[in-house]
Amino acid sequence: MADPGSNALLLVISGPSGGGKTTLCQHLLAARPALTRAVTCTTRPPRPGERDGVDYYFLDGAAFEQRVATGAFVEHATVYGHRYGTLKSELRAKLRLGQDVLLSVDVQGVASIRAQAQQDLELRRAMALVFLTPPSLAELEARLRRRGSDTSEVIARRLCVARQEITEWTHFDYLLLSTTVAEDLRRMLVIYEAEQMRQARATLPDGLRVHSEA
Repeated sequence: MADPGSNALLLVISGPSGGGKTTLCQHLLAARPALTRAVTCTTRPPRPGERDGVDYYFLDGAAFEQRVATGAFVEHATVYGHRYGTLKSELRAKLRLGQDVLLSVDVQGVASIRAQAQQDLELRRAMALVFLTPPSLAELEARLRRRGSDTSEVIARRLCVARQEITEWTHFDYLLLSTTVAEDLRRMLVIYEAEQMRQARATLPDGLRVHSEA
């Protein structure tokens, strides 16, 4: 097992609902198989085809609250009536194995992760935050309507929340304005590779190290 000083990366993608997080994460994981997805917890019912422990850890309300009470989550939030949370143990286990981890959470969740990272060197060292959003609210609304899964009232509520969420972009390391799936992926790969080469995360090969004489 790698120690807590591992150079592994925790790549966190966030942004307003409908901004393209899920699609981008799917393509990023396909393009970089060594990147592993953090499985989060939720109280919402499984959708068709979703599997417990693969897509989410599906918990009932009591089980979720028990984990909240014991401080098991690095972040948790209520989103449109359902609870979501990321287990500290899920992130630490993967990072300590030296695995780069991809985490997609809402903006509330990122605020909680940032706050905890102030007291957690391991988390702070691993973390890179990416804010993904369409270039305009009009485009965001168009995407939400194209999904066809929400009523007009729900879309209006999501847009209201999005206006507030977008003001948080300055607290992220990167701003990625979403255009096409291919372009979003290309730029996300640039960010990922740049983070892997960051001085604080990189390791100099033995052939380049200069050893002082005894």
